[in-house]
Amino acid sequence: MNEHTTFTSDPDVVDACELRFEIQAKYAAVATEPEASYHFHTGRPIAERCRYDMAEVDALPEIAVESFAGVANPFEFRTIQPGERVVDLGSGAGMDCFLAARAAGSTGSVIGIDMTVAMLDKARSTAAAMELDNVDFHEGLIEELPVDDGWADAIISNGVINLAPDKEAVFAEIFRALKPGGVLQFADIANGAPVPEDARRQVDLWTG
Repeated sequence: MNEHTTFTSDPDVVDACELRFEIQAKYAAVATEPEASYHFHTGRPIAERCRYDMAEVDALPEIAVESFAGVANPFEFRTIQPGERVVDLGSGAGMDCFLAARAAGSTGSVIGIDMTVAMLDKARSTAAAMELDNVDFHEGLIEELPVDDGWADAIISNGVINLAPDKEAVFAEIFRALKPGGVLQFADIANGAPVPEDARRQVDLWTG
């Protein structure tokens, strides 16, 4: 982020509980029915479109990739280094966590944070099947990260911060969880023009 970057948020513009319920319902379906049709792309095709290193993606089992629903590649900005501690905001079924865990190696550690139980269940079972003991998944909100102060060397996220109505709270938590000199690298969707207030109050437009 440069010195001119600004973030605006209005946590009262949409009901946060209703929004979270709708997001959880949508992504629970992506976890359990990855082959279904959604308003966004999933799996290996979108990973390739997002310019991931497909050699690394193809080395993962299908279950680790099929529910991926990102918008770009946060690893394009910077490669996770061996030994680093990484937090993934909105980790979903875990594809980015698994890639980060392999890059961080046995001396590193990765924590995935998600609020959708079905995604967490899938991510945990996949991590166990892959025998990755340097990655853990925790239920939580990105506005209230279950991570100690200054724990992370790097925080990543992929298409999730835009779904949080209180973005100032999200970024405050990010900077709390990062150690001094830590790195935030995320991919997301941003509007270049103001969104009418009546549109901002429609939950289906947030999730869509």
